[in-house]
Amino acid sequence: MHGLTLSPAASLRSAVLLSTLCCTSAFCASPGASVLHDSNQQDGDQPATVARASLSPEDMGDVLMARRQYVEAISTYQQVPNQSSILWNKLGIAQQHLFNEREARRDYERALNLDPKNAEATNNLGTILYSQKDYKGAIRLYKRALKLNPRNSTIYCNLGTAYFAKEKYKDGAEAYHTALALDPSAFEHDSSVAVQQGASPHQRAQLNYFLAKTYAGEGHNEKALKYLRLALAQGFNDRKKLMSDKEFAGLRETPEFRQLLSQEHLD
Repeated sequence: MHGLTLSPAASLRSAVLLSTLCCTSAFCASPGASVLHDSNQQDGDQPATVARASLSPEDMGDVLMARRQYVEAISTYQQVPNQSSILWNKLGIAQQHLFNEREARRDYERALNLDPKNAEATNNLGTILYSQKDYKGAIRLYKRALKLNPRNSTIYCNLGTAYFAKEKYKDGAEAYHTALALDPSAFEHDSSVAVQQGASPHQRAQLNYFLAKTYAGEGHNEKALKYLRLALAQGFNDRKKLMSDKEFAGLRETPEFRQLLSQEHLD
C-alpha cells in the first residue's frame, strides 16, 4: 500500500491540502481490520483481539492512520523490522499531521534515499517546502513528482497552488485545469488543495477566485459559486474583473449569480 500524496493543507489541518492535504483518510483498512472500526465492539471481545493479532504492524499502523490516531500510528510503524521507502513516507505523513515538520521532512528524505522514484514522498516533501514558503522549491518537487506520476490530480492541485503563491496566475490556472480534467472532484477531497494555508487574505481571495473561474470555465456553476462566495468573503471586490472574465459568461446569466452580487453590494 502506498502512502498518501499530500496536498499542502493536509499537513496543517486535521480535516485538509497529505495524495489532500487532494484525503487524510485515504489509508484503507486492510482485509479483516474492519472490525476495529465497529463502535459497538468492546475492547475485550474476541473478534477485535483476533483482528488485531492478525495484522502486521504496518497494516495496524494504516488502520490507526485512517482513524487519525497519528501518535499511535507512528509508534506502530516503528515496530516494522524492515522500513521501506513507502513506510518512511507514511511516517512522514503522520508526523506532518502532528505539525512535526522537521521530523516529517527527515522521513520523506529517508523515503527518497531508498527510492528516488517515490512520487508520493516527492510530492509530500514539496508540501513541507510550501508550508515554509519556499514556493520555488515546492514547484520543483511537484514537477519532479509529476514526471514520476503524470496523471495524479492532487499533485497538479498542489502545483497550481504553489504557482498562485508565486503570483504566476496563468501557470496556476493551467495546473488547476489539468487537475480538473484528470479528476472533476479534485478540489473537493479532504486532502486536496490547500488554498487557505500559508497565504495572506489577499492570496486566499485570489486563489478562491481562480478556483471559481476554473469551475465556471468547466461549466460547474454550483462549485464556481461556492468558491466565488469564499473569494468575496475574503476581500475580493473587483467587480470589473468579475463582469469581464469570459469564464463567468454563463454564470452571470443565472439568478444565483445576480443574488450573490446583490448580497455583496456589487450589483
